[in-house]
Amino acid sequence: QVQLVESGGGLVQAGGSLRLSCAASGLRFSSYAMGWFRQAPGKEREFVATISRSGDGTNYVDSVKGRFTISRDNAKNTAYLQMNNLKPEDTAVYYCAAPRSASNWSGNKYWGQGTQVTVSS
Repeated sequence: QVQLVESGGGLVQAGGSLRLSCAASGLRFSSYAMGWFRQAPGKEREFVATISRSGDGTNYVDSVKGRFTISRDNAKNTAYLQMNNLKPEDTAVYYCAAPRSASNWSGNKYWGQGTQVTVSS
């Protein structure tokens, strides 16, 4: 059974930083691309960042480029999202995800339970 468990969320002031972690089990971690998505109140879930299986390829939504960094440690079966210079509009529940077909993000996904990030102004 695949499990993705996020941690590291919390309340931070604008301009601050947080690092989210996603611990994966039940899958061959190094064979899966990983990603982070977020959902703000009243809005649809949106893509934030993805990272390739080896970690040498990353993609970001424009609104976080230069502020967020996605990374992974295949030895620890863990993905990370370092968030710097946080803004109130980054407030959302952040979800870790993996595509069920290992690298095809257009299909179904495995999801974590989410972790709340709140940025105060």
